[in-house]
Amino acid sequence: MGSSRFRVVEGGAVPAAPLATDPWEYQAECVEAFVASWRARGFSPVTIDNDIGLLDRTLRALGRPAWEVTPEDIDRVVGDLAVLGQASSTRREYVQIFKGFHRFLQVRKAVEIEAAFGVRLVCPVDEFNASRHVGDDSPAELPPPTPERVEEFFDFLKTRIATARKYAPAARDYALFRTLYHAGLRSEESALLDQPDVHFNRGPFGKLHVRFGKGARTSGPRPRWVPMLDGLDLVLRWFLDDVRGRFPDSPVLFADESGGSLHPGTIRNRLRYLMQIEGRPPVERFSPHALRRACATHNYERGVDLVAIQQLLGHWTVSSTMRYVPRPRRSSRTPIGAQSPAR
Repeated sequence: MGSSRFRVVEGGAVPAAPLATDPWEYQAECVEAFVASWRARGFSPVTIDNDIGLLDRTLRALGRPAWEVTPEDIDRVVGDLAVLGQASSTRREYVQIFKGFHRFLQVRKAVEIEAAFGVRLVCPVDEFNASRHVGDDSPAELPPPTPERVEEFFDFLKTRIATARKYAPAARDYALFRTLYHAGLRSEESALLDQPDVHFNRGPFGKLHVRFGKGARTSGPRPRWVPMLDGLDLVLRWFLDDVRGRFPDSPVLFADESGGSLHPGTIRNRLRYLMQIEGRPPVERFSPHALRRACATHNYERGVDLVAIQQLLGHWTVSSTMRYVPRPRRSSRTPIGAQSPAR
């Protein structure tokens, strides 16, 4: 029967896609199904929009349908990104998004792909090109900034509030980066905080409700409660009382000048700009991620339990937290509720 819609593969006869199936059209349908699975798992619209763009760029760079991609294709794309000066974290994101999409094809579409295109899916991401942690391919990851260095930066931001041409953005920057440090938040998490997420009456110091905490292994948002330690509650009371009302009305906590959410990239660029005008040498500059590592290290060194730090940072396992505290020493056991001198 020449017009049969079935094809025999291992395991029996299965419905076959029409022989005229265009691989690019079929891949586009698979991408739509993959994105639908994100929505079903509760991913935020912001995360979905960002990841759709990343997946599109990755597939275009690979230049062939996902089921035909080889390890050499992965090597080529990652190598091209490195030549363009893209950070290791960006290269890792390209590999991770493709690996997630290919895993989706293996679970949901393997039989259809083999029937239509005669390809048995084997993931081209192997031990030689697998993405690694953001700092893994640095010769030696710089230590996080010391407590003294962080306080000097906050002193600079506080002084700048009085001299900046625009008071509100300067004051917001101070509150934002104090929050990143004292609460150990990721840039993406701070960008998605709303004003109602600040709960001053929850616990002895108040807590932030991080509703869009990063989940493990694409599991979707994982909410957590983060205590406002070291006077962060007082900083945020001041910010909400005296600063936030100078921005357009919206639920967003750390809003831009239109009232919308700051993009995580904007937060990183803003921190880089502020340290440039601070005038410190490049070796003394740091990233938002370094502030998060500093939060973990400094709390550990003053005697905070490792499991408590894990919960603070929202890590899935203690082993992830241990990478943030590379020097296993404890000193200067400052009480958790002590006030920060930078306040």
